[in-house]
Amino acid sequence: MSGFISFVSSGPGDPDLLTLRAVDRLQKAQVVLYDDLSSGPVLLHASPEAELIGVGKRAGRPSARQDAVNALLLEHAGAGRHVVRLKSGDAGMFGRLEEELAAVRGAGIAHEIIPGVSSVNAAAAVAGIPLTRRLTARRVQYVTGADVSGKLPQGLNWAALADPAAVTAVFMGQRSFPELAAGLIAHGLPGATPAMLAEAVGTPDQQLWRGTVEELADRLAQTGPSAQPALILYGPLADAWDGAA
Repeated sequence: MSGFISFVSSGPGDPDLLTLRAVDRLQKAQVVLYDDLSSGPVLLHASPEAELIGVGKRAGRPSARQDAVNALLLEHAGAGRHVVRLKSGDAGMFGRLEEELAAVRGAGIAHEIIPGVSSVNAAAAVAGIPLTRRLTARRVQYVTGADVSGKLPQGLNWAALADPAAVTAVFMGQRSFPELAAGLIAHGLPGATPAMLAEAVGTPDQQLWRGTVEELADRLAQTGPSAQPALILYGPLADAWDGAA
């Protein structure tokens, strides 16, 4: 008898940002497969009887293989259990949701997707800035700064990424940002474009750094990536920072 899988978005890490539906599914789950960034206080909402299984992926650390995660989903749901696949941020944003959905749908297992607060929205809220601004920031775009090997992806749309009227969010980009910044500047984006590095948003360790694209590239080239998960925002945000904490 097949079970049911809830793909639950846990938000950036603060349990207060979980949706009511996410909390409900965690409380009802018999098995929770969770990402590293979805651990900690978020898991306190799971039933004490639930089996908790860590399947997170972190750059530079031992990580669960995607085929192994897929196999666990099918094994537990196939045994008739209600499974929660707990993903950080919003499950549909750079979280390999598509691969897991393909495996689940291929096995004919009933499932649902529960959206959540993206780290982009959370970072902007913590910084006290809007993601869009009338006349100067009419578009928001999301891009990953790392391919499967951890390097800057090939075939980037440089014209779009260097658009001075767009706010760009770079996921998993600490390591590659110096190279990305050089490409952006070569394609016309001013080096003085405002940039923000948001680390561990939604946790007690959260930190924000504000500067320019050029300054952030220099900083990361010298220090390298931190151990904390981080998001980079750049674009026409300078005026919105006035008076922000």
